[in-house]
Amino acid sequence: MPSPVPNPDDSPAFPKIKISSRGAKRIKDGHVWVYRSDVSAADGVAPGSVARVVDERGKFLGTAFYSSASQIAIRLLSKEAIKDLNGLLRERIRFAIAYRQRFVTDTDAYRVVFSEADFLPGLIVDRYNDLLSFQVLTQATDAEPVRETVLAELTELLHPAAIAEKVEPKIRELEQLPARNSGLVQGDKGSTIFSMNGVRFHYDIKEGQKTGAFLDQRENYAAAATYAKGEALDVFCYHGGFALHLAQAGCKVTGLDSSRPALEVADRNATLNNREIEWIEGNAFDVLRDYAKGGQRYDAIVLDPPAFAKSKRDLDTALRGYKELNLRALKMLPPQGILVTCSCSYHVSPAEFLAVVAEAARDAHREVRILESRTQAKDHPILANVPETGYLKCLIMYVSN
Repeated sequence: MPSPVPNPDDSPAFPKIKISSRGAKRIKDGHVWVYRSDVSAADGVAPGSVARVVDERGKFLGTAFYSSASQIAIRLLSKEAIKDLNGLLRERIRFAIAYRQRFVTDTDAYRVVFSEADFLPGLIVDRYNDLLSFQVLTQATDAEPVRETVLAELTELLHPAAIAEKVEPKIRELEQLPARNSGLVQGDKGSTIFSMNGVRFHYDIKEGQKTGAFLDQRENYAAAATYAKGEALDVFCYHGGFALHLAQAGCKVTGLDSSRPALEVADRNATLNNREIEWIEGNAFDVLRDYAKGGQRYDAIVLDPPAFAKSKRDLDTALRGYKELNLRALKMLPPQGILVTCSCSYHVSPAEFLAVVAEAARDAHREVRILESRTQAKDHPILANVPETGYLKCLIMYVSN
């Protein structure tokens, strides 16, 4: 970790932001976010600034990135004053890479930097073999000096053939940032092949959601493959992550997704791995309803839908959606069948997700056992005091009757 300045009041290099007692308690309790409603004074603090954070009595609490637009106004960088911002950024990136070198195995594709979970709030970096993809989420990480430092350190340490930026227009709009286009920012190589768990995948910077493939499921792909057998259905298969791992384990696999472009990439991935997989384009809810009514059966079913709850307001609708999917899937599984069911909605807690799956099992008149209750891969670390860094739930279940 970077060296702190011993006496923060002697280092007024950054502007000062005063926060409420509630915001101060949040920082003291270990969280790194302070919401706009808890900012008491930020006079003269420019958008995207690095700022000193103090409580209502003026006591120093830490150094943070400031956003003038986001409801998350303050993202803490350190509980100490910062002597050298560029040095801190470089050291945090080195720390993040060292963590992956220790805990990530059997792949050349992984998340290199996971925002707050790597103490680099507002920055996402993914690696796909010799390509890097990054995304900035805040005013501060979009500042040119920060971008230059991040790209220079990544280049020095990882030596990528190219670096691409993935842009989410909605995020930039919310942060009141100027529009940017996704694309290469360094190098001229736009595609590659990466591997995870012995399965190979195509990656193209022009395709994919967020920064690319669903790297957070990597360890869950391998776990599911240890249990599945016979005929398997991968619902919301995207580029074929679960489908290809199940095929590698000897299953006869069908993949279902509503996106034709995604299925085309999935088919290319199947060819790359010499696997024959049936791909079906369709709405998952409609297809599962028709299959369940028609008596279709599979020995293993994977449900890996997109986030149903983007906010708390969506929670009830999301829970109904999860119940419907799991109810239909459970009706299609025979005794001794395997259900792999996932939720990437942060606003659906692990307890709520388990409860809705249990309710679906009850309504389907099935008894299920939990073989594994899993979360995101280790390259997407979860901070104990920042629950927002944990979002993925993956239940692997055995149908007893």
